Amino acid sequence: MTDIRSYIVELGRAGQIRKFRKPASVRYEIAAVTAKLEGDSAALFENVSGKKMRLVSNLVGTRGRFATALGTKEHLIHRKIFSLSARPRMPKTSPKTPPFSKNSARSLSVLPIVRHFAGESGPFITSSVVHAVNPETRTQNMSFHRIMPISARRASIRMVEGRHLHRCFVDAKDHGEDLRVSISIGLHPAVLIAGAYQADWGDDELGLANAILGGKLTLSARQYSGVSVPHAAEIVIDARILCDVTHKEWMVEMLRTYDHKRLQPVLEIDRIYHRDNAIYHDILSGFGEHRLLMGMPAESKIDGMLRAKFGSVRAVALTSGGSNWLHAVVAIKKTRTTRVKRIIAATFAAHRSLKQVTVVDDDIDIHSAESVEYAMATRFQAASDMTVLRDVRGSSLDPSSDQKNLKTSKLGIDATRPLSKSAAGFTIANIPYKL
Repeated sequence: MTDIRSYIVELGRAGQIRKFRKPASVRYEIAAVTAKLEGDSAALFENVSGKKMRLVSNLVGTRGRFATALGTKEHLIHRKIFSLSARPRMPKTSPKTPPFSKNSARSLSVLPIVRHFAGESGPFITSSVVHAVNPETRTQNMSFHRIMPISARRASIRMVEGRHLHRCFVDAKDHGEDLRVSISIGLHPAVLIAGAYQADWGDDELGLANAILGGKLTLSARQYSGVSVPHAAEIVIDARILCDVTHKEWMVEMLRTYDHKRLQPVLEIDRIYHRDNAIYHDILSGFGEHRLLMGMPAESKIDGMLRAKFGSVRAVALTSGGSNWLHAVVAIKKTRTTRVKRIIAATFAAHRSLKQVTVVDDDIDIHSAESVEYAMATRFQAASDMTVLRDVRGSSLDPSSDQKNLKTSKLGIDATRPLSKSAAGFTIANIPYKL
């Protein structure tokens, strides 16, 4: 199955979802419950105060549930994403009337939009996937964008300058036109994973989503915007990104820090469609689901690129402490021909938001901060094993960087054992008895 409902059933069978039947408020309460369950289970709120829709959160908040969404095992996540990204399969369009056409409204008030954090400029739709026509290739683009209601029919939309949707918007604006888009909410997580994958300009991320789902994804054509959206979406919004209207907003980012105030384009809603008893998906910014949805596709890309270039690379992780975005650990099988500094440079090149890369031997657990620190404590010498890059392109999210000019310093650490010394001195002791 390719809809969010079938995935929720799958999580239920695995004991990975908790259902809440008592009324829950969209004002901080749902966010607090989701945060508490971060490493535990998904949450299904069946009674959202003042709303007729149900709400689900934390769908892929752990690597285990992320693997479930991909239909694979945890250790095969990277291999599946990276290999399928090279073999996309465009979905077919269904001639049938989509389930979301059953109901319609014109006001954002029908949606259970959550207010997550004190100090944000408003509540945000956080799982919204925006579909737009690429003006150059005439293919369509799919990407995540947070949306903040301003009124019943208007909302600001966060777009990073230079990214694909923003390029579509700028083209429309240069022609004095609004950009028509369709926005889908309540999707199978495989579609969200594809939407978060940083595909090349002109590539349609729905091809990756369909490949992940074994060719079973079907689409529904939207005459309004000229795009197609997942047929089984819970909610679809037809809207225009206005070419000449902006609104100030600020939000909590994936580092769980407050972004600075920005003027962002404004959406004008033309119509909201939704299924009977619709399920709205909320993603809690800065917590596991948000970080994994953004970080795991990037991690898979880094892993695939490094393995293709270096035969010594065994595993890659974007660390939890680095918000699954800024810090990477690379495990290698080191030989006398291995050039660790080349691996560090290639890792930075594969994901320019990285601020720190640590290379360790393959006997180190790259998902354990304690294990990586142990490698640094016993195999790293600062005078010879450290690479510092100054005044280079970094992430706009890092509050310690020059965010205006996107400049930062980066650190590469070689925490592998020196081959000039005996391996015996670095062998981790083993107790040959299993309890």
